[in-house]
Amino acid sequence: MIYVICRGLLRLIYAIIFPLKIVGKENMPKEGGVLLCANHISLLDPITIGIKLDRQVKYMAKAELFKIPVLGWIIKKVGAFPVKRGGVSKESIKTALKTLRGGNVMGIFPEGTRNSDAGVAKKGAASFALRSGAAVVPAAIVGHYKLFRRMTVIYGAPIDLSSFDGAGSDSLEAVTDVIMGRIHEMVKTGKPSAN
Repeated sequence: MIYVICRGLLRLIYAIIFPLKIVGKENMPKEGGVLLCANHISLLDPITIGIKLDRQVKYMAKAELFKIPVLGWIIKKVGAFPVKRGGVSKESIKTALKTLRGGNVMGIFPEGTRNSDAGVAKKGAASFALRSGAAVVPAAIVGHYKLFRRMTVIYGAPIDLSSFDGAGSDSLEAVTDVIMGRIHEMVKTGKPSAN
């Protein structure tokens, strides 16, 4: 309930401040675990890729944020879970996998940190994708967070990773390259990627 209220308020705020054009929303599976992977250009990205979707998107968030009065309570209520700075703990990994295997949507930014250009992606998204069996949906945020300037969020078709079934940790880099390749393609073309 709190998530729905917060999402409604944010949709209203965004409609005024950062109008969003949404492309490819039909590519988001209506059920089942989904790993939503996007480029990362701003602290606002988690809100931007999630508020126009019908399904709730859950995220890992820096543990420090949960200690901030009111904000910590809100982000916990909307489905965020803590991750310690400097590395992802076993507990965070378990929570992420449980989230995905439980049929939820989890948003992740493979680059790990904000990057205006194509950055070097970490292998966490690939690991979660292979270990959970969740659908992997690439998303691209196109534009800049300038007041009253339209931005575009593009959702691509779920990425077919079946060729990596049963693959070990040595394939994580290849899977990461596939995911980031789709994201960068959408940023460049402004169109949803096909599978």
